[in-house]
Amino acid sequence: MRRPLGLASLALGLLAGIAGTVAGTTAALADWPPIGGYPAAVVVGRSLLVVAVAGVVYGSYLFAVRVLTRSASKRRAHDARNLLRLTFGVVGTVATLAVATENWLGLLFSLGVIGFAITFALQQPLLSLIAWVYIAVKQPFGVGDRVRIDDAKGDVISVDFLVTTLWEINGELVTTNQPSGRVVTVPNSVVLSSNVVNFGGGGSPYVWNEVAVQVAYETDLEFAREVMTEEATDLLGKDMANGIAAYREALAETPVELEVHDGPTVNVSQRESWVELRLRYLTHPRRGQRVKNRLYERILDRFNENPDRVAFPVSRSR
Repeated sequence: MRRPLGLASLALGLLAGIAGTVAGTTAALADWPPIGGYPAAVVVGRSLLVVAVAGVVYGSYLFAVRVLTRSASKRRAHDARNLLRLTFGVVGTVATLAVATENWLGLLFSLGVIGFAITFALQQPLLSLIAWVYIAVKQPFGVGDRVRIDDAKGDVISVDFLVTTLWEINGELVTTNQPSGRVVTVPNSVVLSSNVVNFGGGGSPYVWNEVAVQVAYETDLEFAREVMTEEATDLLGKDMANGIAAYREALAETPVELEVHDGPTVNVSQRESWVELRLRYLTHPRRGQRVKNRLYERILDRFNENPDRVAFPVSRSR
């Protein structure tokens, strides 16, 4: 659809350009009455040239989008479209005003004065536009990432010139990292003044998660830890191995030195009336709650099958 529309826009622009040039430079409209107090040749010629600029710019924009996003990922295609929209929008606006006024020097001076005034009148929108440039260049997050910006958390739907749109998770309606169905719009300027957390955006799409199980002091801790590790390995298996490889590769690109285990581990924490076993594993952030539920069910089933070796806190303050 875009290719025929682009061709039609270019063809319309070229035809309008030829017609506008003929109308403005020849005596073809000499017999026409004035329009709004101006010679018909001037009004018609410049109007056709404005149409020509709009057709050529829009057609070129469609072709550029088609070429640059043909084999790009969703994130790169989204960023490319935004950049092209801004570039062709500025070029089209300046060219249209120049054609309509035929005074380039005066136009540039006027744009400078207007821009200076707009800088004071629209500080927040301009700050958001600057933040959009920062996001496009530094890429702290992109379309499809799960992020937390200030107090908003969700999956990035779009990053436009002034705002970033999130598909909300958690929020006031639900918990446990589940989508609420609401859409949150965050001004881009917030990115420059608040913490931004990208879940899985540091070069690896995986994050570490934990499942905590509370057991009594009478529990065989070595057996309990083995069970938790076995269940995590059995459930996650190759996926976690691939995740660890990606995580190590991402770490290798940074100066940070961390010990990364080859599989799930269990940490022990002593509490007042029980012992807390925390199973640590690697997973994709969007599958975190689903994996946690499966692991918790499997671990409890195994523990309940061995009541002589695993005991739970009973009749104690928890």
